Amino acid sequence: MTRTRPLLPLLGLAVALLSAAPVLAQAPAGAPRPAAKAATVSDALKVPRPKGGEWLGLYLMDKKVGYFFTDLALVPGRTDQVKSINELVFKATVGTRVSERVHREERIYEAKPNGRLLSFVVEQRGDGGDQRMEGTNTPQGLRVVRKRPGLPDELRTLPASPEKVEDADQARVAVFRKATVEGTITDGTDLTSYKVTTTVEPAEERMVRGVKVRLGKAQTISEKEKVPVLAYVTEQGEMVEVDFGQTMKARSESEAVAKRLDVVEVFGLTRIVLPRQLPTEARAIPGRAVMVMTGLPEKFQKDNYRQKYVRMPNGQVEVTLSADFPKPTHLKPLPLADPEGGDNLKATIIVESDNADIIKLSKQLVGKEKDAHAAARKINEWVAKNLVKDYGASADRASDVLRQMKGDCTEHSLLAVALLRAAGIPARRVDGVVYMVNEDKVPAFYWHEWVEAYVGEWTQMDPTFNQPVADATHFAVGQEGNAEITPLIGQLKVVEVKDKPSATPGR
Repeated sequence: MTRTRPLLPLLGLAVALLSAAPVLAQAPAGAPRPAAKAATVSDALKVPRPKGGEWLGLYLMDKKVGYFFTDLALVPGRTDQVKSINELVFKATVGTRVSERVHREERIYEAKPNGRLLSFVVEQRGDGGDQRMEGTNTPQGLRVVRKRPGLPDELRTLPASPEKVEDADQARVAVFRKATVEGTITDGTDLTSYKVTTTVEPAEERMVRGVKVRLGKAQTISEKEKVPVLAYVTEQGEMVEVDFGQTMKARSESEAVAKRLDVVEVFGLTRIVLPRQLPTEARAIPGRAVMVMTGLPEKFQKDNYRQKYVRMPNGQVEVTLSADFPKPTHLKPLPLADPEGGDNLKATIIVESDNADIIKLSKQLVGKEKDAHAAARKINEWVAKNLVKDYGASADRASDVLRQMKGDCTEHSLLAVALLRAAGIPARRVDGVVYMVNEDKVPAFYWHEWVEAYVGEWTQMDPTFNQPVADATHFAVGQEGNAEITPLIGQLKVVEVKDKPSATPGR
């Protein structure tokens, strides 16, 4: 059975942090303010930070899987511009393959208060493909040139980014001002601008290198990731720890130590072991599976057509998963309107449903079919049968998947969603876990991605496993590769597999 890829939500959060990495360091609330420079200089330059930048090791469930470097300073030889540098390296073993991603960003801002973002360079290497994006931001718009080896350059013109220099170091600015700071970060992967908010938290005392010190604390949340990020720094402005929930942490280290990584096998580290196998019924259509879980926050416990929840004592929740074909009386013809406002039909820089090759293939696959469900099944089956299942061939954009014609669950789902949207079928990627019993015979959930399409009602399909209906071994917790689900890794547990649900009514 093809191994699935659990790295997407984790990488999504880690890469997103690069845009806000300087945000994670700040002076403590009780520290004296440094002497102000010129009145025309942004507060982002008035706060203390280690000269020459900082190195931090990145840990997943106490295993080191990467490191990042961050710095913010005036552009050498200039007093009117600021450069922010952030670089992430992520490396882990998946089965017999090594997955490695390098993501580096350099951003230039005006140095004055509320100085605007002027330009950026984003470089990506390794897992997901090699590319360089060069952006120029003016009040008239954001112009981005995408460069890839052996391919022609691509030009994309977007609305102007409202990002300011204070957004590159929100947390320090928030503590300096003793006030909440709100702003915008233009994401270095999807080029969309997201609101970012930082609030000052009460200071804490901790042991740092054997000495008890008072640490400043601030919390940053992006509307994209929705994962509270807590940063702790000394009175000298040294960032000593950053917490991304209980799953991931970054710790201050020397460059040499930060680059010394553990050998981490991600599947074994992040899987959710079950106390016994799921019943055969879970793989039938219609089918059902019932479990008792812990570590599932209330915000994830929302009943829908596939998943029902019953709260139990001691933080446990009974989860009933069900799978069935959509009702024939609900099916509609092509094209369909998005029942949720339009985002599920939108072409994006990642889900390129407006790409000429994807539009052409979608038309070929759908042909003269008018029934949306039948068309969706054709697309799902084609992706399942024609993409080579290869973990080491990741791609971050649908057109890249189509060009290389191989990948794991994320590539299968990304291409399927792009083809569905191009056919006029609202669709999105679904993130969660899928039940498998691998070579070691241990029943477990593994992190996975599949597809949800609207064909008159919502239905889930799995192009990785060629399932026209994703069976009841699929437990969904998020959408579109969003890192909001990352804190579940290592926290979500299955304590019981049941043969049938309890008689207790749902909420």
